[in-house]
Amino acid sequence: MRRRRRKSDRAISSTKRQGPPNSLFGEILDWLLAPLLFLWPISIIITHNVADNIANQPYDLALADGVRMLSRMVVFDEGQVVVRFPAPPRALFRADQDDVLYFQVADERGAIVSGDADIPRPRGLPPPAGEEVLFRDETIHGEETRVAYQLMKSGEDEDAPLVWVQLAETRNKRGDLASRVVTGVLLPQFAIIPLAVLLVWVGLSRGITPLNRLQSLIRRRRPTDLSPVQPASVPEEVRPLIIAFNDMMARLEENLQAQQRFIADAAHQMRTPLTGLKMQTDLALHETDPEQLRRSLTHIAESTDRAAHLINQLLSLARAEASFEKLYAVEPVSLGMVVREVALELFPRAQMKEIDLGAEGGEGELLVEGNSVLLRELVKNLVDNAIKYTPRGGRVTVRTRFAGSPVLEIEDTGPGIPEADRERVFERFYRVLGSGVDGSGLGLPIVREIAELHRAIVTLDANPAGQGTLARVVFPRSHLHVPPLVQGDVYPLG
Repeated sequence: MRRRRRKSDRAISSTKRQGPPNSLFGEILDWLLAPLLFLWPISIIITHNVADNIANQPYDLALADGVRMLSRMVVFDEGQVVVRFPAPPRALFRADQDDVLYFQVADERGAIVSGDADIPRPRGLPPPAGEEVLFRDETIHGEETRVAYQLMKSGEDEDAPLVWVQLAETRNKRGDLASRVVTGVLLPQFAIIPLAVLLVWVGLSRGITPLNRLQSLIRRRRPTDLSPVQPASVPEEVRPLIIAFNDMMARLEENLQAQQRFIADAAHQMRTPLTGLKMQTDLALHETDPEQLRRSLTHIAESTDRAAHLINQLLSLARAEASFEKLYAVEPVSLGMVVREVALELFPRAQMKEIDLGAEGGEGELLVEGNSVLLRELVKNLVDNAIKYTPRGGRVTVRTRFAGSPVLEIEDTGPGIPEADRERVFERFYRVLGSGVDGSGLGLPIVREIAELHRAIVTLDANPAGQGTLARVVFPRSHLHVPPLVQGDVYPLG
């Protein structure tokens, strides 16, 4: 029981965490726009990096040409590095209004031969000497600077001294060019994204139009109209839902028809004992003979008992048809205790017919999980039916045992139920012809209804010991502890 409550509590807390479901329109719109808004900043970063690479290419080519030109001006005179400029250096490497240009020629020890000392030496291992021009980023006087450099030899000998040739330029023009590229790409996006949102909104609105039509169609229906919705008239994605809805409507219509038939049959069954009771009452009112009056009163009492029994069975059937998990507590029930209580209650009726009524089982408790009220009704109807059909001087035995799962058996020595009728007797108001028993035809239907609520199986077979019927109810395997039962002990009730 505690485990069932914990499951219920977890389901309630899960429902609270999930909250009410969003609309389908809003859910799709969120899943379309949220990734778009997430990817847009990423696209800006990628565009900016691409723009930087595009802006670097032409300016890097110009810097590389400047380094090569500067390296051709470097000559070696008697082991000394000399830079021979054809014109003033600032005229050759002049700055503009946007950027500052630096140049430097230094020997392998780092001594400045010509140019600006502000350009730092490259970090790490020196590159191989040759014609290749390399690039790196530096910061000079607090400004980001692009540096092109080359390591060249002063001669063809292996031991010839090395010379560093470097040319550096601030990145202002590069940044301006990259900004113009990014601006040219992003400005159209500012116009495209709102337009895309509008188009998505319009597309979704048109896409859910069939759902709105379906809603209007169902809302216009009369309360009694349970006819199916044609699946071909709805979108393919909604067809499984409509098919399930049609199945539910079909089951609801079957339940309503069954209730109507039950009400009609119940009214007919009630009319018969009431009519007989009215006739017996009229006869008693006009009767002057005390003996006849006593006989009429006896008939009235019997008719009243039958009517009361029928009403009680109708109420039991209605109670069994209700959702008992919501109305009644589900708990471990001692099946042996229920059997003994029912047998003690029905013992006077068995004694009146001189029927030997006994309960067979053990001292241990055979537990089943269910509702004690409904289980008691199940056992009572089975035992009452056995007493009713067993002739005077017969025997009715109620047995509980454990055979892999809890089992309830009611064995009688009555005339037995023909094999052709063993399934039909579970229909409401059905009576076996020729039995001579004035029953309501509701006892066994009540038994099956309660058994199905407890996921149990009810069968009727011929009594293997001889004449009579063996009714067996097999309950599902339970997780409850079942003490060993001592079989064969009979507990007579009288």
